[in-house]
Amino acid sequence: MRIPAKYWIPASVVGILITTEVTLRLALGLGNPVLVQADPDTGYRFQPNQKIFRFGKHIQYNQYSQRSEPITPKKPAGKLRILMLGDSVLNGGNPTDQNQIITELFEAKLSASGHPAEVLNASSGSWGIGNQLGYLREFGTFNADAVILQIGTHDLTQPTSNSAIVGHHPSFPTHPPLLAIQEAWTRYAWPNLAFRLKLGSLPGELPPPTSADPDRQFKENMQSLKQIVTLVRSKKIPVFVLFTPNYDDLLPKPHQPKYKSEFLRLLKSLRVPMIDTHAAWSTLPPETVKTYFRDWVHLTVPAHEAIAQKLFDRLCVGRQLPTCLPKKPSTSAIVP
Repeated sequence: MRIPAKYWIPASVVGILITTEVTLRLALGLGNPVLVQADPDTGYRFQPNQKIFRFGKHIQYNQYSQRSEPITPKKPAGKLRILMLGDSVLNGGNPTDQNQIITELFEAKLSASGHPAEVLNASSGSWGIGNQLGYLREFGTFNADAVILQIGTHDLTQPTSNSAIVGHHPSFPTHPPLLAIQEAWTRYAWPNLAFRLKLGSLPGELPPPTSADPDRQFKENMQSLKQIVTLVRSKKIPVFVLFTPNYDDLLPKPHQPKYKSEFLRLLKSLRVPMIDTHAAWSTLPPETVKTYFRDWVHLTVPAHEAIAQKLFDRLCVGRQLPTCLPKKPSTSAIVP
């Protein structure tokens, strides 16, 4: 018996749609994006308690919006706890698996040296120094043994990000879409098609906000930095800065970014040690440096590995953080 077209055509369309929806969800994780929320202190942060598999990568946020496993408010006995704060460079974003972000790699090196450790990752895309200050004011320092601030070249003059973008940019959704097919079309397929047809620009990761008066913004950011240092040290916790460069700070030829010298002078006056990846990578072959960037500022897994090793060498092997001195012999070279 031949089934009339008016029955099998709609049934086939429905079957294709269902198969596509299930495939997009199970294989790519579409329909289940990482969610954010507006916040009066931080501007915005990731919604707590998310565990997501997306584009082949595992992504997790704990109860404090950190890209880390759940933690207890009080540091467990016998465990080293380091709190790191930063922007999308520290976070790693959707392209980076949970096990390959800077904090997880650093934590693994600490544990391998004989120190059970938690390296907490409080970060979000386009966070500035003011957003880091807001996070510390809202959540505190978690009884950490050290606080490390990841600050990049662009962060020196970046205004504090606010919640205006939340729910209005594809990278900052507040709730999941109804369908994975819907997200595939609205967030990826149509924007790429429109770009090819010259009907619009290609959306990507949201660039950080810029200031019309960089000199004034730099001074404001340095005041926020001073407040962070005062807050952290009031808890008897040492504070460090991890400085990360932009692509064009190193390629095609390394140069000193504007404001960095003044930034260094401030850190010296505050007696805040800096782990300077810009200076370290300036001595590397350009071919190696190219492998460290996936765009103008965001880093690849090899760069995450290099930073994690540098943190371990400076803080632990280099004895800048006595609580993480290696308990086992280490052959790692101390990076100046």
